[in-house]
Amino acid sequence: MAGSVAVVLAAGKGTRMKSDLPKVLVPVLGRPMLEYVLDALAEAGVERTIVVVGYRAELVESTLDGRYGVEFVLQSEQLGTGHAVMMCRSHLAEHNGPVLVLAGDSPLTQSSSLAQLLEEFQREPAACILGTAENANPAGLGRVVRDSQGNFLGIVEQKDATPEQLRITEVNMSTYVFNCRDLLGCLDRLRADNAQREYYITDVPGMLVADRRDVRAMKVLKPCEALSINTFDELAVVEEVMREMTEGEGSMTNDQ
Repeated sequence: MAGSVAVVLAAGKGTRMKSDLPKVLVPVLGRPMLEYVLDALAEAGVERTIVVVGYRAELVESTLDGRYGVEFVLQSEQLGTGHAVMMCRSHLAEHNGPVLVLAGDSPLTQSSSLAQLLEEFQREPAACILGTAENANPAGLGRVVRDSQGNFLGIVEQKDATPEQLRITEVNMSTYVFNCRDLLGCLDRLRADNAQREYYITDVPGMLVADRRDVRAMKVLKPCEALSINTFDELAVVEEVMREMTEGEGSMTNDQ
């Protein structure tokens, strides 16, 4: 989409992968997982991508050297996802369009899903549009809470959820399209008043709801997009799904 900017969170170490590589450079079917996310953004028409780097930042930057439309922001101290986006303030200061925010460790991110979110923003702009997914086994994921009319109310993390909220199967996928002005206004008000003492981007949609701004949750993300990679077991699952998807695309091409 013309005039769109993406912020990709890619600063983490990925300790559980037992690798010296930055997490987003761990290979998935022979390619750094971050490259799949950047491919999806380019295919969705995003013109400019800000990659937030941290652990071994120079290696991430050299790996992506020469990639069109990609710039880097350093998060030298990892203080949460909201803090990562705060580091992009100066890069977003002159931008007045949509800002996609997503994780760099989700190599099954689909360009069609990102395009749908951006198209919805273009059709009817909002302060924030969340991409959500149905997940039959939502353990560990933030639940999307709606009112009786289906309007978005907020994101409740599993540890804070009531028994009723734990039965919700619509989950937050950490994929957002924000109006840049609304996003920047909320970043200034984020607080690290939680057990981890971190700033969370997941707090921003709720802040916007409290401000009576338009926040919509769209259930457009595919189940495969819920598969991020934190362990070798999860890496194996993602690689298997990727193989199946590639084989499926191949058979479709052969049938045409």
